[in-house]
Amino acid sequence: QVQLAESGGGLVQAGGSLRLSCAASGRVFSIRAMGWYRQAPGKQRELVARISISRGGSTIYADSVKGRFTISRENSNTVTVYLQMNSLKPEDTAVYYCNADTVVEHWGQGTLVTVSS
Repeated sequence: QVQLAESGGGLVQAGGSLRLSCAASGRVFSIRAMGWYRQAPGKQRELVARISISRGGSTIYADSVKGRFTISRENSNTVTVYLQMNSLKPEDTAVYYCNADTVVEHWGQGTLVTVSS
């Protein structure tokens, strides 16, 4: 099993920045990729950014966050993934969920990001 612990959400004004962290523990050697998803009220959960845990560390981003958000990872005894969010917009307001892809998918509990106009 993989456990995910998220942190870093909060309230910020439009144009501001936040950094989310997600620390994975447990069977981290089985993780192939990690990512951040978000779900705004009344909307479906959507991919924000994803990063491979392999040496290459390839990334993908939703078009809506390209150039503003950066995903990165730190591999040690645990695996930690960060989402640096700059130039935040009110439409970025959502619950952000960390995801770890192994044979099965694992989800964090979510952290709320609120961007005020």
